[in-house]
Amino acid sequence: MPEQQTITLMVNGRAYTKDVATRTSLADFLRDQLHLTGTHLGCEHGVCGACTVTVDGRTARACLMLAVQADGREVVTIEGLKDPDGAWHPVQKAFFENFAVQCGFCTPGFFATAIELLGRNPDPSEAEIREYLSGNICRCSGYQAIVEAVRAAAAAMHDHQRG
Repeated sequence: MPEQQTITLMVNGRAYTKDVATRTSLADFLRDQLHLTGTHLGCEHGVCGACTVTVDGRTARACLMLAVQADGREVVTIEGLKDPDGAWHPVQKAFFENFAVQCGFCTPGFFATAIELLGRNPDPSEAEIREYLSGNICRCSGYQAIVEAVRAAAAAMHDHQRG
């Protein structure tokens, strides 16, 4: 296997072609080569969820995925959640309004996971939210506020689709 490989991928709607070491994680690639530092590295074992991003519409632990595995794929990080006018994604807004963010370290992973959940189930129960978010660890803001934020985001997204 070569030590370097050229990859082309879309990140937050922008195409990139870069040479990467074949052992570089997607998280390190995003942070070090694209300077998208919103993807956080916590445990680097895929347990905490801080590095969670979306790859082709599904969540992925960027610390466990190699950058070369993202070749030809579409990646969305926290930096890509705002709409073209700069408005926050409904999940971002709901987290802010429901005091579900404190230090912010885990937040990007929670956003990606919540957005995936709401894409699959637009009206999840509290139990479904808790189960879906169970792979993300928060050490300071408290899970109740996070669950309430996801419920508020679901309601806002539902109202937006009806309106």
